[in-house]
Amino acid sequence: MMRSMFAGVSGLRTHQTMMDVLSSNISNVNTFGYRAQRTTFKDALTQNLAGAAAPSTNLGGTNPRQVGLGMTLNSIDSLMTQGNAQSTGVVTDLAIQGDGFFRVSLGSNFTGNNLNAGAGEFFTRAGNFSFDASGFLVTQQGHYVIGLQGGPPAVAGRLQVNPATTQAINIDPAGVVTAIDNLGVATIVGTIQLAKFANAPGLERVSNNLWRTSNNSGAAVNGSPGGAGGHGVITPGTLEMSNVDLALEFTNMIIAQRGFQANGKAITTSDQMLEELVNLKR
Repeated sequence: MMRSMFAGVSGLRTHQTMMDVLSSNISNVNTFGYRAQRTTFKDALTQNLAGAAAPSTNLGGTNPRQVGLGMTLNSIDSLMTQGNAQSTGVVTDLAIQGDGFFRVSLGSNFTGNNLNAGAGEFFTRAGNFSFDASGFLVTQQGHYVIGLQGGPPAVAGRLQVNPATTQAINIDPAGVVTAIDNLGVATIVGTIQLAKFANAPGLERVSNNLWRTSNNSGAAVNGSPGGAGGHGVITPGTLEMSNVDLALEFTNMIIAQRGFQANGKAITTSDQMLEELVNLKR
């Protein structure tokens, strides 16, 4: 069989993957805190027909003669640029202006309200939180938002208000959560914590707007909003939208479609050449 046919097949496969990524980006254009992905390619194996020759007394040097055998997927990158902010006026809707992520975890990782040492955590940029029936600050999937409780000393754990007496909630840009009771007395519940990473694009997606650490993301560096650690500040009453650029996605869709068509044409042309070869003997 002809090498060109298999090279064309490799192009079809990788452009199909590119289209899959583009479709996922477009479908998440209105997903809070979503980070767009980008597909890159690389050439695959190369067959050497002849090696390079060094110059001699009588002849100059010659370059190697090589035939490429197609292409393959190089990477699928997460683009960590900031999404646009949308004002909602809901006090528990929080957006991060900066590189940080909200820390969240499952209830099994807490003893009382305190976070267990070494407990597994998830991270998110989607700040559409709410308080549940028990007064805990949670995500829309029920994961508990992690913050520093009271103190001193402040301990990482779940943030809880008393639903029986709390009449209002206030969250400031430093992440301080304050509960105001029916007598107008304000009590600080705790401070929402953020995490940042040495290589944020190395985080692994786990669906439901959640991320977790991977071997190449680096460990989470925890800190408070607005601190010297550069985690960013919180904007209450605001949500961060997806950073998907529809104009770019549709342009890349055209590129993917034309690349797929061109590789398909290479296969059909190779097939026609094989047909001519078969028809040599009639």
